[in-house]
This record gives sequence, structure tokens and C-alpha cells, in this order.
Amino acid sequence: MTRRTFLGLVSAMTLSHAAFGDEKTTTKDRDSMKITLEVGDKALTATLIDSKTAHDFVSLLPLTLTMNDLFGREKFAHLPRAISTEGKRTHTYEVGDIAYWSPGPDVAIYYRADGERIPNPGIIVIGKLDSGVEPFNVPASVDVKITAANEAAESRR
Repeated sequence: MTRRTFLGLVSAMTLSHAAFGDEKTTTKDRDSMKITLEVGDKALTATLIDSKTAHDFVSLLPLTLTMNDLFGREKFAHLPRAISTEGKRTHTYEVGDIAYWSPGPDVAIYYRADGERIPNPGIIVIGKLDSGVEPFNVPASVDVKITAANEAAESRR
């Protein structure tokens, strides 16, 4: 086997592992990072990233929060306690992002982009809405019930 062929095989194996991940990952593990947000009569799902901050957020669930409007771009609410700040901080966001603002301690959901940067110390994005931000795109406060997706399904049975 030539060196070039060997390096090609190693690269292919590395890319394959990166694309498909560890085969030991179970559906249950992935489901545990899904949450449901109920806003009025709408139920939205979101996918949380695999980080200490997101896992700590899940430990607070279920939560019912009154989320207030800020700058016509986000809804935010105070959390009952601070959570891990070991996630990656950023000063930008995308529509649909769910983020942790540690000085609050607050959780925020971004429903409109305005091009403004987030002030220091920045936010830690913990997840993203799977579809639709419309229930948050209202001028008033909204009451939001947040549960682990498997808990939400159990309560509807």
C-alpha cells in the first residue's frame, strides 16, 4: 500500500467518524436534548446543544416563565438560579437562538435580527428553535412553559 493510499484511507475514516459520530449514541440521548416550549396554544420544539450550560438548563425543567420583550428582538426571563458558564460565549446571535445571559441570570429567545452586537460578557447559545419564532414576535410579554420533550409528551397522554 502506498503512503498516499494509506493517508487517503485514514482521512476517509476520520471524515466518516466525524459525519456519523459514535455508534453508541442512542436515540434516548438525543431526545434528552429536545425541549418543548408552550406559548399560549402553540407548542414549539427546540434542540439544545451538548454543553454543560445546556445540561444545567435542563436540570431546571420544567419551568414556567414570563418572558419580557427586549429591544424588539428577543424575549427574556430570569432563571431561578445561575447555571454553568462553561459554554462558548458569543456577541452575535441568529433568529431562533436560545441563549443564556449569565449576569441575569436570564434565558433569552431571539425572534428578530437587528444587527446589534450583544454587550459583554456575551451570551452562551444553548440551543435553537426547530421551527417558527412567531409566538415570540409580539410586543407584549409572553408566558412560556418549558419542559423536556419527553415530559411534554407524557403530560399530553
